[in-house]
Amino acid sequence: MPLWLQAFAWGAIAGGALVIGAAIAWKWKVPPRTVSFVMAFGAGVLISALAFELVGEAEDVGGLVPTASGFLVGAVTYVGANAVLARKGAQHRKRSGNQQPSEADSGGSGNAIALGALLDGIPESVVLGLGLVAGGAVNPAVLIAIFISNVPEGLSSTAGMKTAGRGSRYVFGLWGGIALISGLAALAGYSLLAGASGVTVAFITAIAAGAILAMVADTMIPEAFERQHMFTGLIAALGFLTAFVVHEVSG
Repeated sequence: MPLWLQAFAWGAIAGGALVIGAAIAWKWKVPPRTVSFVMAFGAGVLISALAFELVGEAEDVGGLVPTASGFLVGAVTYVGANAVLARKGAQHRKRSGNQQPSEADSGGSGNAIALGALLDGIPESVVLGLGLVAGGAVNPAVLIAIFISNVPEGLSSTAGMKTAGRGSRYVFGLWGGIALISGLAALAGYSLLAGASGVTVAFITAIAAGAILAMVADTMIPEAFERQHMFTGLIAALGFLTAFVVHEVSG
């Protein structure tokens, strides 16, 4: 299979985990503490992937300055875009309770939530495509980390969408569209940067990493902490350790 097609396929598969989480939440009423548990675990998994697979490898490939600069650009860009969407009604898009506004409560919030979900998913997908640029194969630890974290994201957000009165067409149209766009984002990450210098790859990888860390802190950890409280750190540590083991075994 050509690498460009692999990039699209892996991005779509990772994004498809959102649909799996959405289907679980749509069919069954998942207890809020369970949602918080898997969200905390997913946050730990992503943080581990950032540390060992993205930022560390970016620094090895391109050096400290491009990596640090890109990381800061990614974090600032995500926070700025997230702040704009929050004012439009997307602030609690990953919350499983009654925090999400309905369309009647906040007109246009459905579009804002959709854009917010897109904002959350694109950086993760781009790094899958970049992995193909750097190593000729997708990084299994990064793929597994993104897949594992996407299931609770889709689950929690869909639970909140149900509570806000949004229908199945909106919910599955949203996550199915995000899965497709995730594939295209991974394809773009590979196609646009194939043959790029190590400095450029490091900078772009770090931008995605900074955005992902900001997303974890802004949207995943608040949902996890609401129900788990003092156990949030322990559960996140277990997720971190799981991803680290995958990193060591696959490396």
